[in-house]
Formats: sequence, structure tokens, C-alpha cells
Amino acid sequence: MRIRIVDAFTDRPFGGNPAGVLLLEGGFPTDGWLQQVAAEVNLSETAFAHPLPPGGEADWALRWFTPSAEVDMCGHATLATAHVLVTSGLATGTIRFSARCGILEVTPAGDGTLVMDFPTSSLTEVETEAAVERALGAVVTSVHDTSAHIGDLVVELADERAVRELTPDLAALRSYARRGIMVTAAAEDPSRGYDFVSRGFFPALGIDEDPVTGSAHTALAPFWAQRLGRTELVGLQGGARTGLVRVRVLGDRTLLTGRAVTVIDGELLSAP
Repeated sequence: MRIRIVDAFTDRPFGGNPAGVLLLEGGFPTDGWLQQVAAEVNLSETAFAHPLPPGGEADWALRWFTPSAEVDMCGHATLATAHVLVTSGLATGTIRFSARCGILEVTPAGDGTLVMDFPTSSLTEVETEAAVERALGAVVTSVHDTSAHIGDLVVELADERAVRELTPDLAALRSYARRGIMVTAAAEDPSRGYDFVSRGFFPALGIDEDPVTGSAHTALAPFWAQRLGRTELVGLQGGARTGLVRVRVLGDRTLLTGRAVTVIDGELLSAP
């Protein structure tokens, strides 16, 4: 069985966020096998997809697993899967995926990017909990809860430097009842090619820090669109490893645009 490792939200190897991608011929094997493969790959997410009969509302069924759990939505592994389908000639034009969060569409653009159509996350401002500030070790400007299909907290800090220099207490965050914590701030100098920065911490899912979290940008996009007065923005996410996500807010949908590159193409010897 062919398995690929694809770096998403980057145009060069060893950047962005790596994801495992397995294309299956039939339906999904057992959940236990899928979880074992994701644990073996040991990346933030591994995507599994299989083709659906023609004439339906979607072309491929898609699921995502972290090393320890299945997730409802994942952006970078969706981008990685679409990249594999396009580069292998298995798909042309818009690709429709059926996933736990609904129908997701990915369209190749003429410049080599892939445009993903995701549901926009709702944002509800909540009080800053002292435990969150202690775990992050930073002064928090605002905190917003996101909709159920994401389940993150969006935590705004004072500036880009505070985000970049953050060294959170991951053990404390691990016990916090959220999918993850997205920390963000406005870009210090937008002339560098991005409008806001972020970092994502998901220790409860076995991911201390996720380099580039596409799904979280369905919340970061409306968050910064409201503050900056524009619906088209560029986000830079990551610590040691970074990637760019271009976003466009269209009401209840958000477009996420990025590039991807395959870095490993091999064979999985343990069949289901």
C-alpha cells in the first residue's frame, strides 16, 4: 500500500506542516488499524481517503487521525490529500471530500496553489481564565471560543514578539478541555507578506505544537478580518517550522489557499 508524506502550506520540502496520506481502494479498514497507522507515522495528522461511487455529493471519503485520536476537521492533511490526487492524476478540477465535518471542496488554481472551501467558525468572546494565562506564561489580550467542529480557544496576545517567544507549560495545557489553544497577534510588519501570526498547541491530542493548522484558520480568518477591516488576509503560523495560509472570508464559508510538496513516497507493508 502506497504511503506519502506531504509538507502542506509550503512550496519547499521540510517546511509547513507534514501529513501522512494513504489512498485506499475500498472502504475504510477498522478504526483500530487506522489509528495504529497514524501512531506509526507519528505526524500531527495522517489522512485516509477512498473513492466514492460517481454521481454522489462527494468524490472521496476522507478521515484524519492524530497519533492518538480521530479529529473532526483538518486543513493541512486535506491540502496534502488533494495535492496527492492532483499530482498523481487521480483528480482534475474541484475535488469534493465527504468528512465528519461535512462536504469540503478543494480546487486547483492556475498558479499551482490549492483552494480549500471550509465552513467558517463562529467566535464567542469569553473571560480570560487565570489558568490559561499561567499555562501560556503570557499576558492575554482576549480569548474567544470557537464552534464545535474546531473546539479551540483563540487567544490574542499583545504583539508578534509575544507569540514567537512563547514557551507554554504543555503539561498544564494537556489537562485543559479543548482540542487546542491557538495563540495569535497582528503582524509587526505587514510588508513582510503576512497580516497576522499564530501558533497552535494541541497536547491533549498528542501534538505539543502543530506547525500550521489549516482548520484553525477558519476561526483566525474572521477574527482578523473584523479587526483589520479586510476579508482577504495572509497568516503565518509556526515556531521552528512555519507556513503561510492565505484566507478569504465569504460569510459562512472560508477559503484557505496554500501549496504542498511530497517529500516521501513509499510503501506501507502492514496491510489491514
